[in-house]
Amino acid sequence: MPRNVIGDGLGANTRRTPPSTQSITPATGLNSAISVILRFLSLRRLVRLDGMKPDWLKPFLPRSLYGRAALILIVPVLTIQLVVSVTFIQRHYEGVTAQMTGNLLIEVAYLLDQVNSAPNVAEAETRGVELARKLHLEVTLPVAANGVQDRSEWYDLSGQAMITTLHAGLPEVTGVDLLSNPEVVDTLITTRYGPMRVAFDRHRVAASNPHQLLVLMIATSILMTLIAYLFLRNQLRPITRLAMAAEAFGNGRSVAYKPRGANEVRAAGRSFLEMRARIERQIEQRTLMLSGVSHDLRTPLTRLKLGLAMLADEPEVAALERDVADMEHLLDAFLAFARGDALEDAVRADPIGLVGLVVENARRAGQAVTLVSTEGQGTAMIRPQAVTRAVENLVNNGVRYGKRVEVRVALTEKNVRITVEDDGPGIPADQRENAIRPFIRLDAARNQDRGGGVGLGLSITADIAGSHGGSLRLSDSETLGGLKAELVLAR
Repeated sequence: MPRNVIGDGLGANTRRTPPSTQSITPATGLNSAISVILRFLSLRRLVRLDGMKPDWLKPFLPRSLYGRAALILIVPVLTIQLVVSVTFIQRHYEGVTAQMTGNLLIEVAYLLDQVNSAPNVAEAETRGVELARKLHLEVTLPVAANGVQDRSEWYDLSGQAMITTLHAGLPEVTGVDLLSNPEVVDTLITTRYGPMRVAFDRHRVAASNPHQLLVLMIATSILMTLIAYLFLRNQLRPITRLAMAAEAFGNGRSVAYKPRGANEVRAAGRSFLEMRARIERQIEQRTLMLSGVSHDLRTPLTRLKLGLAMLADEPEVAALERDVADMEHLLDAFLAFARGDALEDAVRADPIGLVGLVVENARRAGQAVTLVSTEGQGTAMIRPQAVTRAVENLVNNGVRYGKRVEVRVALTEKNVRITVEDDGPGIPADQRENAIRPFIRLDAARNQDRGGGVGLGLSITADIAGSHGGSLRLSDSETLGGLKAELVLAR
């Protein structure tokens, strides 16, 4: 007996109604996003329970403020894109596909009712082919029972939803083939007269051009990220300029700087300028004060020298002349230490040439000083007179306490390294820190027969190195066995 069919043609209503596709729609994208977050939190708790710390991420994170700010900008955008993409793909490829497949099931169910209501196979085939042509379907009746099986690509998200919806909405569907022809959905349906093959265009049950929204979303995100990146670079540029000005001032150079940028950056810039002005003013006042003191002290010393010159040559007079000479030497050393060549402007100069000139002057004075090696070439931003004085102090220190002095110069990309070694007694490791302090003499550890200074030579050298953004390092000489003084200047 044929099934009860009311009406005829495409607009007829049949007794068979496919079940609602809402019950078989996969979980929404929001639920998937929440599950991903919960998994991440569970993994984070697991990592904490294992005693692991996120310190292993530090080597992979950018160290500069520019890189970190860019990371803070890009990571949220990528995260939002990922969540939105997962949600869109799941809802679009699975939800929409299931709904469109359910709508098509109404036509397939009507076709199946018409075929089953036919009195014989020939009539069933005639009805099926004629109705399929009107419904834009392709029908073959009968076919082999195992002609079509469930097949699809593993990455075909909409295909999985389509197969599930077809089986759930029409129990007579025994196979859905999406692999033989990606553009056609090939199904096998059980009828009264045997298996029937029904094929239709896949575009009828799949959304057209779903990638356009993703492409538009990604392109817009990239454009907005680039705009934000340019704006971020402009915001960080004043901070970079402030850091460069502070670094230059630490290296003894005063570069032009004008506060720009946000209010906080401007406030920091103004504070830096005020601090720099106070330091420069204090140095200038100290230098002027000590210059005046030096001038006032030299006047009575000159009168003493003239008075001693008019006296007869006696042992007491010679001793007084030596005392006056020591006082002049002490005054000059103290003034040089206090002044520190701070008023000299930094210029581009050849460090190797300056060191070579100091060594040549020492050799002409009969001192055993040798320039052993030089590495690199070029110029550096230094104060020539100050650097010359620092090298002279190291050479004179080595000659005073030793017999032979070797000098080496190396220019690297970032600094200038001047090494002075002697064959003297050296300085014990526990006294090297005191050796560079002003007015401290370590003659007990050195050879007093060579004469003594006033305890300012190494202090002046260390002060000059610090004003050039460098340092003075003391160690044992492996070559000569005495003291090794390493003067490092920022290039």
